[in-house]
Amino acid sequence: MTEFLVRHFIKDYQDVEKVSVRTAYGVLASIVGICCNIFLFAAKFIIGLVIHSVSVTADAFNNLSDAGSSIISFVGVKMAEKPADKDHPFGHGRIEYIAALVVSFLVLEVGFTFLKDSIGRIREPEDLNFQAVSVVILLLSIAVKLWMGMFNRKLGEKIDSKVMMAVFTDSMGDVITTGATILSILFFAVTGINIDGIVGVGVALVVMWAGVGIAKDTLEPLIGEAIDPEVYEKIKTFVESYDGIEGTHDLIVHNYGPGRSMASIHAEVPNDVDIEQSHEIIDRIERDAGKKLGIFLVIHMDPVEMKDERVLNIRRKTEEILKEMDPACSIHDFRVVRGEEQSNLIFDMVIPIEYDEEKRKELPLKLKERLKELDPRYECVITVDYDYVAKQED
Repeated sequence: MTEFLVRHFIKDYQDVEKVSVRTAYGVLASIVGICCNIFLFAAKFIIGLVIHSVSVTADAFNNLSDAGSSIISFVGVKMAEKPADKDHPFGHGRIEYIAALVVSFLVLEVGFTFLKDSIGRIREPEDLNFQAVSVVILLLSIAVKLWMGMFNRKLGEKIDSKVMMAVFTDSMGDVITTGATILSILFFAVTGINIDGIVGVGVALVVMWAGVGIAKDTLEPLIGEAIDPEVYEKIKTFVESYDGIEGTHDLIVHNYGPGRSMASIHAEVPNDVDIEQSHEIIDRIERDAGKKLGIFLVIHMDPVEMKDERVLNIRRKTEEILKEMDPACSIHDFRVVRGEEQSNLIFDMVIPIEYDEEKRKELPLKLKERLKELDPRYECVITVDYDYVAKQED
């Protein structure tokens, strides 16, 4: 079904890097979400009224909030498609994140409202009216939500959309809450004990947890998140694949919405190559990155020593000492300026950003001391850098 909808309603569906195609995916997911959730709301709301169940009614209004969320997502996706203008030179892509943030607050509000109602029902319980048809319709609801979750996950993975992955998570939460609601109804039918209010509290808490998760997923790119290790390796490997590039460092990626990224990176070039030749290589890489990676890439050129064995030997020894001190640290932009009385070792030292202030100050000082022991003439000029790549989870 997913492939059928994608093929018939999205033009050029395979070209997922295009903004227009990403927008079409978002619109399709929103429309499907609106239709499915309105259907589920109507079915559950009627059942809740018939059997006097607050947990079923809470579940119904959760679906209504999901429909409202899909409408907001639809509007957000369409607004995010707007091209860049003089006031927004990087486009309007972040509107999609803002729309998802609004959705998270709606979900939280629904969960909080029914948390209060469920607590009230625990204090003053009402008799349930068990009907088998109600359970059948709720089971149908679970099937619909499972399909919606898989639908959004498949589309979200295809276009790398955090919003769609959040909808997938929310749908799985709905499956759990509806399942809990069915259990409370069946429990009442078998035992005559009404646990509807208690289950309602559980449903409300799951709904609120889903809202918190959606908010977290959408706030991260708005605040500014660390670079995904896969993205880091992809850009680094791409730049270093060109002849004349000896290495890279200091990669920073700025996200201006799904599929809209700007990055800067330092590329090391031999210091004995004509500057115009290196500049031409840099320009070519920047142009190719836009075409092949879909990223606006700015490259800073760093000339490095490639032939002077004395300089290369000092660098190797510095790297060995630092690796012994702390394998998580590294150096780059290494230069040696020789004088009659001393030799200045000038370089950048990359320290993990999670280290505290004391450790950030301590490591460069220890490295200076170790290098002094190696040769008293060495004077270090160290600039502390930080690594902006996200840590991979074990």
